[in-house]
This record gives sequence, C-alpha cells and structure tokens, in this order.
Amino acid sequence: MSRIGRWARRWYRAWRASRLGTRLAFGLGALALVVFAIVGALTVELMHDYLSRRLDEQLKTSQVAQVPHLRESKDSPEVVYSWYSAVFDVREGRAVPQPGSTLPDDVRPLARIAEEATSGDLFRTIALPGQGSYRVRACPVETSRNGTGTVLLSAAPQSDLDNTVQQLMLIEVIAFLIALAILVIAGRVVLRRGLRPLSDMAGTAHDIASHDLTATADLPVRASGTGGGAEVEELRTAFNLMLTHIESSLAARTEANDRLRRFVADASHELRTPLTSIRGYADLFRYAAANEPEEREAHLEKIRAETARMSVLVDDLLLLARLDARDVEPPVRPQRMDLTEIAAAAADAFRAGRPGHPLTVSIPEEPVLLHADPARLRQVLDNLLANAAVHTAEGTPVELAVSAADGTAIAAVTDAGPGISAEDQQRIFDRFYRVDNSRTRAAGGTGLGLSVVHSLVVEHGGTVSLESRPGQTVFTVRLPLS
Repeated sequence: MSRIGRWARRWYRAWRASRLGTRLAFGLGALALVVFAIVGALTVELMHDYLSRRLDEQLKTSQVAQVPHLRESKDSPEVVYSWYSAVFDVREGRAVPQPGSTLPDDVRPLARIAEEATSGDLFRTIALPGQGSYRVRACPVETSRNGTGTVLLSAAPQSDLDNTVQQLMLIEVIAFLIALAILVIAGRVVLRRGLRPLSDMAGTAHDIASHDLTATADLPVRASGTGGGAEVEELRTAFNLMLTHIESSLAARTEANDRLRRFVADASHELRTPLTSIRGYADLFRYAAANEPEEREAHLEKIRAETARMSVLVDDLLLLARLDARDVEPPVRPQRMDLTEIAAAAADAFRAGRPGHPLTVSIPEEPVLLHADPARLRQVLDNLLANAAVHTAEGTPVELAVSAADGTAIAAVTDAGPGISAEDQQRIFDRFYRVDNSRTRAAGGTGLGLSVVHSLVVEHGGTVSLESRPGQTVFTVRLPLS
C-alpha cells in the first residue's frame, strides 16, 4: 500500500510540475475519454437491444407462419437458418419431441421451456452445453385445459448477435482511441498557440528579473503582442499597468532615497556650522578666561546665539519628522479658532522684531473661524513674515492680508523685494533649499522655514502657493473654513 502511495505522490508531483498546456490537453483528453466511454457503452447497449428485438421478431414471424400448417397436419417443423426447431408433445407435464424435429444432443433445457409454454407464448435465453447462448421462443399449437397439447419451439443461436456487438465494440474502441489521440495532439497545438501570450508575459517577467534596478528605476520592457482572447488581453493590460505602478514606485523610492541623502547631508552641514562656532568660541573663552569680563561676556553671547540657532534648526527638523510620521504622534492639535486673532498677534510680533520693515495689515472685522492648531498656524505666519524680512533689503514694505471667500480662509504675505526666479520657484518649498541670488539675506537661515510652512498647511488640509515677479512676491495660504 505504501508503494502505491509513493507512486501516486510521485505522479502527482510530476503532474503539478508539468506545463499548463500539457495539463489542459491531458485533462481535455481525460474528459473526452469519459465521454467516449459513455457514448460507446450507450451505443453498444442500444445495438444489443436492437439486435435482440430483431431476433425475437424473426423467431415470432417464423412460428406464426408455421402454426396454422402444423394444426392441420402433423408434418415436421420448418428448419429456418441454423436454428433448432421442434414440436413437443406435452403429456402429464412432460414434453416429448416428435419425430422430424431438429434438436441438440441434450434436449432437457428445451423440454422444460416447452412444458411451460402450454399456457402461452414465452421467450427465454438459455445456454446449451458446449454450444453457447440461444434465444428460445415457444408457442402452443394445440392445448387443452388440463395442460396437455402440442408446442412449437424454435431456438436461434446468439453467437452472430454477440459477434456483431463485439465487432461494434472493437470498432468503437479503435475509432475513439484515434479520435482521442487526434484530440490530445490537436488540443496541445491549439493550447500552445493560445497560451503563447502568457509565455510572452513570462518572458517579459524574466527580462525584468534580469534587469538591474539598482542603477535606474526605468523598466524598459512591457508585455506586447495581440491575440489570446479577451481574458488574455485583460491580463496583458493589467500586467502592463502593474509594471507602470512598479516603475513609478521605484522612481518614487529612488527620489525618496536621493532626498534622504540630501537631507542628511544638508542637516549635517547645518548642524556642523553652529557646533563649529560654539566650539571655537568655547576655546576662545577658555584661552581668554583671565581677560576682561566684557570680552568673556561677548564670547558667551556668541555661544548662546549659535545655540539658539541650532535649537531652531533641531526644532524644525523634529517638527518635519513628526509631520512625516503622523501615525506615531499627532503633529497638530486642531481646535476651533479665529484666524484674525492669530494674524494680529503675528503682525505685532513682526513689528517688534523687525522694525526696519514697514508692515501693512489687512484683517476683516468679522472672525474667520477655522478648525486648526493655533500654535502651528502662528508658526506658519511667523515663518512667512520672517522669510519676507530676511530675503529683502531694509525698509522693504511687507503686507499681511486675511480674507474669507467660497468656504476658504486666505492669508497672503506680500513683499516688494526683487522677486524669485522661475527656476527657484520650483524648489522653494524643498527642505534646506535657499535662494541666494539677488535677494539680500539680512541673517543666516536654515532653509527649513518654507518647508515647515508647506508641511503644516498640507497637514491642515490646505494649500500654499507662490507668485513672484520683480518687485512683488506673494505667498498665499488657503485653509478650509470650519
């Protein structure tokens, strides 16, 4: 039993490892074999029944023609073909053949049938010793009420019928085997042609697997060709769409990795500058520890200034990290608030910290209610106002305008500086990107202010845009009203 199980498992694994076209062809052949077997069995059975009925009709026709003649005379029964024909005289429940009958050596089987036939016609199929199967019909010629009389019996051999049925079975088996072989071979050819688009897609997948995706994210191949039906065409379209998505995902991953490398490099550079300054001033402070108190206080002030600058940079980096990983920690805490109050507070702080830049404020009398984080929106406005002051010359006017229209709150910061070039406008919201062309910088910056603005506005479900030309630069923030 275990050997049979191992053999079955081995064949099952071989079947699973074979190609799809081969399995479909053999599966179709197995199905056809079952259908052929059912059709062949039905055909043989119907032919056997038909020939049996024909033989019974022949026996009946022959006896019906002889019975009237045998009633009038006592002649011997007519011999038909190679049949056995006999007239039995039935007396006291015992049948005795009359002279002139054609009978086999052992008449007992036929005599028993003749004894039963005194009450009416009957058919029987019997096996005669050494002669095979015979179909027997017996009918009464003359009978009386006490069960005596004369019975005509005819027995036809069924060998011709069986030979005909066997020949039919042989012809069907040969024909079905030829048809099965043709079906399997032709089906394999047709399936191979039909599955060729799938093979082409498999080849495309192998080409992609052999392609080096570390150097470039471009996938130079696509599943091409036509044919195969609607299902294969749908699969080809889905396959190419999947390759497009993979290509875009790889491109996004490559871009993200490049941005991460630039981010790390820029962050390292920005952090290294204040750290170097702090270390330098600390050395000067140590070497000049015995000098005048004013000189030591100057060095300490420089260290505090650089420390504050580094703290701002670290805070901005931390905020951006929290915005990128919002699932870990909520970056904003929204509440119902009035944007006009935040804008007025930001304007007052700007006037106090940047007295060299005249500020014009346009705020409506009605409140502009939002569902947002007031501290973060204040940071947005502070960064935009500081950006306008840092990148423009002393005395350049700045304007802060707040309005509401079509369910949107709008905050615009405008300066009359030299403007931003079209090339720089494309990257103005990138992290650590700074414009150092014609825009004068009054103080050093980290290049994170506008990145923080963009991330915070997007986190609140809004947008920030830039319009710039020589003499005017406008940053516009749009947020949904509550």
